[in-house]
Amino acid sequence: MVKRVAGRAPRVLIVVQNLPVPFDRRVWLEATSLHANGYAVSVICPKAKGFNRSRERLEGIDIYRYPLPFEARGKLGYIAEFLWCFAATALLSGRVALFGGGFDILHVCNPPETYWPLGWFWRAFGRIFIFDHHDLSPEMAAVKFGRDRGVLIRALLWLEKATFRAAQVVITTNESHKAIAVARGGKRPDDVYIVRSGPELSRFRLYEPDPGVKNGKPHAIVYLGEICEQDGVDYLLRALKILRDEFGRRDFHCVLIGGGPHQPAMDAYAREIGVEELCTFTGRISDEALCRILSSADIAIDPDPKNPWSDKSTMNKIVEYMYFRLPIVAFDLAESRVSAAEAALFVEPNVERELARGVAELLDDPQRRAAMGACGGNRVRERLAWQYSVPPLLAAYEAACALRRR
Repeated sequence: MVKRVAGRAPRVLIVVQNLPVPFDRRVWLEATSLHANGYAVSVICPKAKGFNRSRERLEGIDIYRYPLPFEARGKLGYIAEFLWCFAATALLSGRVALFGGGFDILHVCNPPETYWPLGWFWRAFGRIFIFDHHDLSPEMAAVKFGRDRGVLIRALLWLEKATFRAAQVVITTNESHKAIAVARGGKRPDDVYIVRSGPELSRFRLYEPDPGVKNGKPHAIVYLGEICEQDGVDYLLRALKILRDEFGRRDFHCVLIGGGPHQPAMDAYAREIGVEELCTFTGRISDEALCRILSSADIAIDPDPKNPWSDKSTMNKIVEYMYFRLPIVAFDLAESRVSAAEAALFVEPNVERELARGVAELLDDPQRRAAMGACGGNRVRERLAWQYSVPPLLAAYEAACALRRR
């Protein structure tokens, strides 16, 4: 049981800018797991379609949302968005402290790494600052903007280091990120806790296969995820073209699940290269529809190209595919190997022909697909589900509470 702070349950304020809750699955699992273990939890996040209420309480979590008056585009747009979100979050943190439930621990998730001044401000009033290191912002920017040097990258590295310096406890997603927290952020290894982004098994359900998912073909290939520019969906679409035009295959249909800012562009690209009849873009769908499609697929694809960001990142889609016992074809990335192990066929990075070859190889080998799927399903249920991430999350919080008590 959690130890009390000043005679009461410790109070937590989580700040996330990237997505609203409960849509941000990792943040929501952290919040509900903390609540289930005796913490009083509040969350500040932006509004988004379907999450428009400024104030609500869900599953025991107090949620404070602020509006985003514009959609960021380009560098100046992102800077304006960061300033707006910082100001809104700072005001709402004061509201929580003075008129809400209050907080003893400020838990800030990146991206971006712009909340360290808020961390120092609340530290001056005795709060503990936890940095939840979700993503590698400098590496991500290098991928998005096509350069790994310059003013922007230097600024992001400086912001990252300032955030690490302000944080008393760091939570991160894998060993690669922990190494960066130590080497680049100057943190002591004992102050960095790895909390992997595993799925909550109760969210998913296996269904009987639905032949309609295959669009009249023998096999269904599936992609899952918000479609952003860096996610490599263009590699997947070109691989589909190679499967049809060069390998002569007509025995598959590909379903791409998820919305995202780059989804319309990829839909247009599929028409441009003539593969629109080979694939279906679903946009955002319900959890039930997602589960039904994944339960009906034969092969899952992770087309994230190899770069300094992706090679060190844990891809949630990999573990979610594994729950549904789907064999995976993916480019050979270090952290994807850690997640999937024998559940994936890893191919030469950033070569769509190799992605197509891997798919063709598995389409022709149902026994191998079954063995890979069983390996993935067992790994999720025995090692990678969210329940195995809760103990290190609670350990990080006990360290924070110990600092607060002192």
